Amino acid sequence: MLHRNTPAHSFVPSHDGVQLATYELGDPEHPTVVVVHGFASSVIANWHATGWTRDLTRAGFHVIGIDQRGHGASDKPHSPDAYTMELLVADVEAVLDAYLLTEVCYVGYSLGARVGWQAARNLGGRITRAVLGGIPDGDPLKSFQVADARAHLEHGREVSDRLTGVYLAMAKTLPGNDLAALVALVEGMRGGPQPGAANAPTQPVLFATGSEDTILDASRVLADATPNGGFFEIPGRNHFNAPTSRPFREAAIGFLKA
Repeated sequence: MLHRNTPAHSFVPSHDGVQLATYELGDPEHPTVVVVHGFASSVIANWHATGWTRDLTRAGFHVIGIDQRGHGASDKPHSPDAYTMELLVADVEAVLDAYLLTEVCYVGYSLGARVGWQAARNLGGRITRAVLGGIPDGDPLKSFQVADARAHLEHGREVSDRLTGVYLAMAKTLPGNDLAALVALVEGMRGGPQPGAANAPTQPVLFATGSEDTILDASRVLADATPNGGFFEIPGRNHFNAPTSRPFREAAIGFLKA
């Protein structure tokens, strides 16, 4: 079901032909914030229905939202080869090029934060500062059991691994999700570049993680390893409901306006 007052999307072709759904809100003359959602989510679920697009535009920002490949209204390839960190960062670059954006702020959550970490490094001065929510060091996808997930999707077998089951159950809650595409994404992205002290971006970065999130300590470690990193603990939130937090939105907007 679409959220009330859902904005229309426009397609931007990425470098390999995947069509990316993008959403534009606010005055294009204002400073731009690019918002990128987490795994199995979308711009509408992660940023619009939770009040982020409303509060960012009220704060004087122009907002561009990107449905990452495999998500939302964007194309959903089923090949793991279509999902690498290099490709997801190239998607961000393609959107910046299509909207003629030379400098932007970036807000990403979970998977979107991991993409933002690498985009801040790869795209040079085009990302001036970033808010990265729910991001730990290391590879959070390494424990996902791809074979179990595929057996569940193709043959209806019960998923025995708890973490894999949690991810699949979460993916099923959002209408329109293509589970085969999401499993392909996990398989394609595992083992790629991981965030750590050796490859930290140099822009100002605000990290934010829920007080009830199991990755809280790992997120603090990542913030400490970032030269211009700060940290905000989102009170009373876990990994899945952190984007609904008003204090998180307020802290992020304050940081973006600094």
